[in-house]
Order: sequence, then C-alpha cells, then structure tokens
Amino acid sequence: MPFELFIGSRYLRAKQKQSFISLITLLSIAGVTVGVMALIVVIAVMTGFESDMKSRILGVESHIVVMRHGGSFSGYRNVMTRIQATDGVRATTPFIYSQVMIRSASGVSGAVLRGVDPETVGSVVKFFSAEDLTRLAGDSTGSPANNAAPGIIIGKELAKNLGVGPGDTIAMISPRGMLSPIGHMPAMKQFKIKGLFESGMYEFDNSLVYIHLKTAQKIMRMADTVTGIEVRVDDIYQAGEIRKALVRDLGFPYWIRDWMSMNRNLFSALKLEKTAMFIILALIILVAAFNIASSLIMMVMEKTKDIAILKTMGATDRSIYRIFIYKGMAIGVVGTILGVCGGIILCMLLSHYKFIELPGDVYYITTLPVVLKVVDVAAIAVSALVICFLATLYPARQASRLDPVEAIRYG
Repeated sequence: MPFELFIGSRYLRAKQKQSFISLITLLSIAGVTVGVMALIVVIAVMTGFESDMKSRILGVESHIVVMRHGGSFSGYRNVMTRIQATDGVRATTPFIYSQVMIRSASGVSGAVLRGVDPETVGSVVKFFSAEDLTRLAGDSTGSPANNAAPGIIIGKELAKNLGVGPGDTIAMISPRGMLSPIGHMPAMKQFKIKGLFESGMYEFDNSLVYIHLKTAQKIMRMADTVTGIEVRVDDIYQAGEIRKALVRDLGFPYWIRDWMSMNRNLFSALKLEKTAMFIILALIILVAAFNIASSLIMMVMEKTKDIAILKTMGATDRSIYRIFIYKGMAIGVVGTILGVCGGIILCMLLSHYKFIELPGDVYYITTLPVVLKVVDVAAIAVSALVICFLATLYPARQASRLDPVEAIRYG
C-alpha cells in the first residue's frame, strides 16, 4: 500500500481533536448518499415514464409510415412487397386516413378515421384484440349482407363522450360527398359499433375510429387506392436507418417518416426534463462536496504539525497532495456506494410494491413506472465521484504548499 493511501486512511479513521470535523465528515457522506439516491430514483421514474409512453404510442402508431406526395396512390400492393424485402422490416399494412364527424343520438364529435386491413393490421398495430379484428373482417366485401350497417371500432373515451357502446349504431359524416343542385353534400353512413379499444393515451382514445379498408375506400370514393402504408420493424431503434434504406429504394414521389421524427417534440421535451432534473438534483451532491472541502480545510489546519513532520522526513508536495485527495475521495466513494445501493433498493421496492399511487383522472397511469438502467446508474455514480474529486483539489493543494518550518514554528 502506498504510504499516502495508508496515512489518508489513518486520518479518516482516527479520532480528531475537534469533534466538529468528524460531524462534517459524516454529514458529507450522508449528503452524497442522499443526493445519489435521489438522483437514481428520479431518473429511474422519468425513464419509466418515457419507456411507458413510448410503448403506448408504438402500440397505436406504426414504426414507419410511407406516404406519397399528392395524396392517395394505387399499386400499393407492389410497394408493400418492395418494403417487405428490406432488411429489418417485419410487417406492413395499408391504411386510409381522413377526418370525419361522428354523430350519435346524444352527441356529435370530430374524429380521425382510419381504414385498415384486418388481415394485416394486427401484425403492425398491437393494441387490437383478435375478437375486434375478426368482427371487422366480416365487412370484407365493403357491402355487408342484407344492407346491414358495416362495423366500426372506436376509442373508449370517444364512446363515453357520445354515450354509445358495443352494438349501438352511429352515423359517420364524411367531407367527401357529392355535388347536388344545392351544392356540395357531405356523405353520411350508418355504422354499428363492433368493439371499443383503449390504448392508454387519451388523445388516441378520444379521436380515433377504425373501419374496414374496403368500406373506407367506398365511403371516401377512393377506388382501389390508399393513403399510405404502415411498417413495423424488428428493432425500433433501427427505424431511422431502415427509413433511409426505404427512401433510397422507393425514391420520389414517396415520403417516409419514422416514429422518432413523428414524435420528436414529445420525446425531446421528456429528454430536456430528465436533463433538468439531473442538474437540479446534482446540486444536493454539490452541497455535500462543499462539506467535504470544508472538512478537509479544517483537517489541514488541525494536522499542520503532522504535515510539517512528514515533509521534514522526505515527503514531497505531491505526496501530501495525494494524502488529502485520498481522504476526500474516500468520503465520496463511501457516500456514492451507499447512495447507489439505497437508490437501487428503493427502485426495486417502488417497482414491486407500487405503494405510490397516482390519480387516474389526472395521469394516464396509476402507479409510478420505474425503469432502472445500468447506464444511468453509472453516469450518476461517475458524476458524484467527479464532483467529490473537484472538491478535494483546493484543500489538498493548500496542504501541499504548507511550509514545514513555519508550521513547526507556529504550530
């Protein structure tokens, strides 16, 4: 063991003449522990929120959307074949997108219409139940038998606002109607609710409605065309690279967006909030670092004679510098280890017992989501150690510059 480390550890264990120095040392360890623990828990919760929101959004939206400049396009089956030949693509499905009005006996609401293919949409959009897709597939001809109303699947929040449920009939008003002697007349069609979906995102549950692709083509007078193609990939984090490959393959007039670009504002805001919380809570560790610096300064004053004796015995300024660096870092390391252990334990308790509940009428979840990543824990631990190291530099420098003659004479 280097003698600098040996003496630094002795200084840490020895009972100081001034008990106040020992108290500050304990407070420094406690401060680092609390700061690291708070950082780990908060970052884990915010990562959990981000991960949960990401999974909910990707449950409703696809990973990549392929559309065409100028609106709807035909020949989409050939485009789907070319897309599926791209490495990393798992499944594709066509869709029709439009804005409509939904009217029931008790209310009217705007909605976003999505015409989907029940045979392929389940492999791309995951929140549909098998029963809902089976019921929707019954409208495969686009003209249900016996002039029965075609099926529709709507969000639970939208159904609540309209006062309807499964089996009820609603009217859909489409802007694509026909010209009459009195002007443009919007098209109206009766639909029977075949199912309700709940994605967990209020914006989706309150606005989206799904019908069969062929029914949508008939209502929107689109013949055998679609608005676009939704794509699901094997690795969501490779969606950007796959998008670039599709751009090179399909080229103009197609334009392609991935889920990261479609939700850039949301995830940028979450990332900014996570960074801001990291900086704010790191101030706790910074306060503890000031305690480390103050305790080392007072110890330098107390150990003046010891430092002078060590220098007269041949210790260099660099050795004295290291002694106090080691002592200060020992406080930082102990506090960081205790904080990491405490933060991990608290995250495990939050994840397992879920004893913190959130109001369901305010948040889209009722318990705190906790996702603990090794990278985040490592970044927090390294940041704490760096702050503690910086706090030891000034006291250690002052100790190394101490004149042994003056110290012995006036000590």
